[in-house]
Amino acid sequence: MNDRHWTVEDHLDNKPAASIALFRQIEQEVLRRGDVRVSVSKTTVTFKGSRRGFFGARPTKTGVDGYFDIMRSLGTDDKRIRRISPYQHNLFVHQYRLESAADLDDDFLSWLREAYGVGNGAHLQGGASG
Repeated sequence: MNDRHWTVEDHLDNKPAASIALFRQIEQEVLRRGDVRVSVSKTTVTFKGSRRGFFGARPTKTGVDGYFDIMRSLGTDDKRIRRISPYQHNLFVHQYRLESAADLDDDFLSWLREAYGVGNGAHLQGGASG
């Protein structure tokens, strides 16, 4: 069994400078939401609220891939949304890909706010998240 402890720096190792900068920008936006814990595994960096993980990110050779959980399906009209999977009756996991800082726009930040609400239990209260 492998007891390796993964770090954010492990995910940044050997990635292009632009991907690292984009990851750091995303990380900053997530952490400014409030009380957020960071959990790092081999496959992703997960950001957790008081109730659950709500956002994941990992730098790639072409940008940042990850996921966020919100209480509605956004549909796949936006090029950043690669796949949507229902998680439970009121939660949807959205797989995303960001290729540049321009992709981290007001729409994406609003989805991040919704996801942070889920991380703090909005989906358990049936109310709006964010």
